[in-house]
Order: sequence, then C-alpha cells, then structure tokens
Amino acid sequence: MKKIKLVILIAAPGLLQASGHGPVFGLATPTNSARGWSFDTSLMGRYGDGGGSMFRATLGFGVTEDFKVSISAPAVFKAEPFVPARVAAFTPMGGDFEGLAIWRFHRQDTGIGSRFETALIGGLLAPGPQRDSTARGAGGLAGVVTGLASRSHYVWGGVSYQTYGESDLVFYSAVYGYRPPSWRGDTGWDWRLFGEFTGERDRLFLGPTTLGVFKNYAVSGGVQFPLRQEPRFGYRRESVRFSMNFSYFF
Repeated sequence: MKKIKLVILIAAPGLLQASGHGPVFGLATPTNSARGWSFDTSLMGRYGDGGGSMFRATLGFGVTEDFKVSISAPAVFKAEPFVPARVAAFTPMGGDFEGLAIWRFHRQDTGIGSRFETALIGGLLAPGPQRDSTARGAGGLAGVVTGLASRSHYVWGGVSYQTYGESDLVFYSAVYGYRPPSWRGDTGWDWRLFGEFTGERDRLFLGPTTLGVFKNYAVSGGVQFPLRQEPRFGYRRESVRFSMNFSYFF
C-alpha cells in the first residue's frame, strides 16, 4: 500500500498537468491527457470607467498527451468600453469564436515530479454574432510558452501575437505558482496559489489567482489590477479584471 501511495504522489503532478490545469490569466504548458476531453466555462469582466462582462465555453480534446485542440464560443453580457485585449491567454474576452492548438514539443524531467517543458500555440478566430464592430474577416494567433513545474512550484513565461480584422495584439505573461504541502490533497481538494503578470503593449497587469482540483473537477479564479496603462483615443481606463472558471475532465 505504501508503494502504491508513493507512486501516486510522484505521478500526481504529471497527471494534473495532463488534465489541462493551469493559471487563470497567463500562458502555460498544460494539455489534456491522451484522448481526454475537457469542458471549461469562464465568467470574465473588465471594470473601471464603465465595464463589461461575458461568458465563454470551451471544449478541449487531447489528441495525444502533448497535443491538445480546443474550440470556444462566447456570450457577451455587456460590451466593454476598453481597448481590445485577450485578458486571459486561453479564454479571451470578445465576441469571436476561437480554435486553438497547443503542442508541447519539448519536455525534460529535472527530478522526481519536476520537469522543464515548452509548447507552441496556434489558433484561428472568426467573428461571431456579438463581434466587435472593428472585427472583419478571420484572424490568427501564434505563441510560445516555456516553464518549470514541480509538486510545489510552477514558473511559466510566454508570448503570443494575434492579428484580427484591422488590429493586432501582442500578449505576454509571467506566472509563478506555489502549492503548500498542507494543500496537496490526496483524497480531497488540491489547491495552489498563483501570482500572474500579463502585458499588452501599453498595458501591464498583476494579481493573485487560485486553483482547486478535486477528482475530475477544477475551479479557479482571480483578479488583476493595472500597473501601467495608456488608454488609446476613444477608450477608457481599466481598474480591475476578473475571471472565474469551472472545468470538468472526462
């Protein structure tokens, strides 16, 4: 029994990573398990001089342990009066449909339950019925993210470039996560904390997030506050961004 428990503890980080668990706003390397499905729902908002909120549903599939594809669709509750932004790397704001692919092409084990890995990201965007008035035609996205993950610490850094309609968007992020020993549940909820920094050219945001995992379920959420922003003409200033997510893996 002790040997079985030890194997589970050693393998747990890899299993959690393969299930697509990661930070809320930033880029990360997790993918689904091979032939594993995931269904994610996200409620997001941006507030300041005005505000806007939306809901996005995402269906993902692990073609292999290192290659994941997903599609997402939005429901915009209130259009935001701010500069266009992704807000979250994999669940972006906006009224567009999006298809993404994540290929983890590099993985190096650095210890028991610890690894260094890198992934490429590619995607296509198409205007939905609630699209922004500036969106015309389809768009594309490309990015890369790399980082170190272990049973207690997570560090990721990445950048993506999105072109859509008559605009483009550079998004970059740095994420640090910590999983205290007392939070590493083997039978109940398994929690971790993140500090997430994101940037979009003339805007920088930072804030805390958290992730909880229980069997096939995951909940996460957090907020970000501006460190720097230079609103463009015709747009307003932001005071806070938030996201709350629920995931089911099957």
